[in-house]
Amino acid sequence: MSNRMRALFAVAAVFLASAALPAKAQHYPMKPVRMIVPFGAGGPADVFGRIIAQHLSEQLKQSFVIENRPGAGAVIGTDAVAKSAPDGYTLLVMSNTHTTNESLLPTRPYQLMRDFAAVAPINSSDLLMVAHPSAGAKTLKEFIAVAKAKPGQLNYASSGPGTPYHMAGELFKAMSETNIVHVPHKSSGDMRSSVIGGHVQMMFDAITVMAQGVRSGQLIGLGTTGTTRSTVMPEMPTVAEAGVPGYEATIWLGLMAPAATPKPIVDLLNAEVIKIMSRADVKEAWAKQGAVPMPMSPPEFDKYLRADIEKWAHVVKVSGAKAE
Repeated sequence: MSNRMRALFAVAAVFLASAALPAKAQHYPMKPVRMIVPFGAGGPADVFGRIIAQHLSEQLKQSFVIENRPGAGAVIGTDAVAKSAPDGYTLLVMSNTHTTNESLLPTRPYQLMRDFAAVAPINSSDLLMVAHPSAGAKTLKEFIAVAKAKPGQLNYASSGPGTPYHMAGELFKAMSETNIVHVPHKSSGDMRSSVIGGHVQMMFDAITVMAQGVRSGQLIGLGTTGTTRSTVMPEMPTVAEAGVPGYEATIWLGLMAPAATPKPIVDLLNAEVIKIMSRADVKEAWAKQGAVPMPMSPPEFDKYLRADIEKWAHVVKVSGAKAE
């Protein structure tokens, strides 16, 4: 083969390689896409994941299907995505559970920033601290007083180690100087059932899910976890103003894909998710639930994730939180 022919083949190969990446996005998706939620049904990741899936299905003319795979503090479902082909057809609906797990669960079978690509954050919302009436407290200060009078006798529920509900509880214990026992559950539904049934005295839950439970009288609202009062429950004081100055804990959600997923597909998904959260009807519906959109590019989300990993590593160290 002549040198000229070799040069022509080389040019052609470069052209085909450069043309292949955009083509992957142009023809994506060509089959249903699985969005794995590593948490139980009914929680924020499941609820908002389904909203994103519905709109992606409409916008991209292909089915985006939610698959709940809870267990082991989100590790089971997350590991399944990590082991999936990096082709854009298996995505992870994740939360700050994942950034916490980086320090709380050192033996997990994956590393978030090694095995996943940041696609897009979805939204963030405050949590709501609630107690069963049997705890004997109607305000946060009363609950703290009961907890200090009965060290190790009150329990709080979470949907598993590393979840925002767990870390909110550990941060509360550290800042209020109380000894309350963590009772992890397999899912957020199990967690709620335990507290509503009076088997566990307290929990932190998404305000988007639990506001009605407080207003119906099932549970006692003790405080919201943002820096300002929630628009969903403006009558409820924050934990910081009700008795634990400086306290803040939120839950945020995002979308990731297996590492090495082609950049054009990641960029396409990011653009489509931003398009969803920019819709007036979506913003209005989310605002009523106390959820704030988080539009970011993939590099911005990557930076956000790395900073959150550092933040929760510090909280884990200071609080002494353990993965029971």
